[in-house]
Amino acid sequence: ARRTTGAGSDGGVMKIAVEGCCHGELDKIYAAMRHLEQREGIKIDLLICCGDFQAVRNIDDLECMSVPNKYKQLGTFHKYYSGETTAPYPTLFIGGNHEASNYLWELYYGGFVCPNVYYLGHSGVINFGDLRVGGLSGIYKSGDYKRGQHERPPYRDGQVKSAYHVREFDVKKLKSVTEPLDVFLSHDWPKNVARYGDVQSLTRKKPFLKSEIEDSSLGSPPGEDLLQTLQPTYWFSAHLHVKFAALVDHGNGRSTKFLALDKCLPKRDFMQIIDLPDKSANDGFWLDPEWLGILKANHCYHPIVETRNANARVADAADREKYRLWVDARLREKSDEKNKNRHPPFPFAPTAIPHAPSDRRRPGQGDAPSVVPRNPQTVSLMDLLDLDFKLDSNPRGNGGSVQTYPLPPRQGPFGTLVPRNLPPPPPTRDANEIDLPGDE
Repeated sequence: ARRTTGAGSDGGVMKIAVEGCCHGELDKIYAAMRHLEQREGIKIDLLICCGDFQAVRNIDDLECMSVPNKYKQLGTFHKYYSGETTAPYPTLFIGGNHEASNYLWELYYGGFVCPNVYYLGHSGVINFGDLRVGGLSGIYKSGDYKRGQHERPPYRDGQVKSAYHVREFDVKKLKSVTEPLDVFLSHDWPKNVARYGDVQSLTRKKPFLKSEIEDSSLGSPPGEDLLQTLQPTYWFSAHLHVKFAALVDHGNGRSTKFLALDKCLPKRDFMQIIDLPDKSANDGFWLDPEWLGILKANHCYHPIVETRNANARVADAADREKYRLWVDARLREKSDEKNKNRHPPFPFAPTAIPHAPSDRRRPGQGDAPSVVPRNPQTVSLMDLLDLDFKLDSNPRGNGGSVQTYPLPPRQGPFGTLVPRNLPPPPPTRDANEIDLPGDE
């Protein structure tokens, strides 16, 4: 782990730990942070993970993660989900291409996956103290970019992969953001960002990237578009399992510091501490009013049906402004005097039974969930914004009918249990998918 120090770091500075691919290694990542704090005599305010977080609650969730069975591991997240362990640092993450997609779909708009650990959503903006962070989950695949978000558990016929592919609708919503962003997160790199850094050093570490850099096929075209549109102060990524830094000059007096990091392994550059002068962590996570207005303005356009060309539409500036004013009034109405201008996210609420030591099933032996639970956090957000709930709509219908299943849910100690009436999806391989060396 390395440290980047900003001016005036002796005091009045927010310290964030940025980590590359998590791969379910929360215990090791938090241990590395504690070690750095003790060694350098500092206090870290926030951990940011740049994808492949793997919020796996139980063996069944593994059936919704795109990883060969021989490489599937339960990880340590389930301990934080169950309450056996508490996350020692506020943690923010985006999704990558190895996730329990069923769980993250419950929190499409963002939310706590366990106490103190916040998912930014498939796309989103959230505040942590004075820090404003935007992000886009997943990776870019051209064949799915314009499709509707039709994937639902148990993810058959390749959906376990396409579920994490970036969609045009989410990108267009993010391009609507006009207020400055301090940080932006993506799992894969923006297209052409490698050209702004030390290309020779990068290709020495990853020789197979050379041809992709030369022909501009490395990275995400929507990511490049967002980089040039949003121009955040920092942009953090992961995915390629290598540390790489670049400085993108936007030609208007603004620049973006880009940093990609490795995955959590010994002797790898998987973490960096960054000092942010004049930022305070006071008040922790709070909902972003501009983003809430964007969500409300675009809710009616959300393409959640099975179509290859959703022709994603988004609200115009006039509608966004109208709904921003509505959101501001709503937040004043719902907030107390203490947090009048900073409405916290809704509290964590479990929707599945966490892994128990008595469960002797191995990865690959789970039952893929067959329903989309209505996560109380998402329900509360829809109530706050006076919007209808869409995430369990039938993707083969017109978006207005709820999917039905052979067996009704039953009540358990953690809420509504998912009926186990469908087998796990068969293993599939996407012809457009490539395996990176060491990416398992």
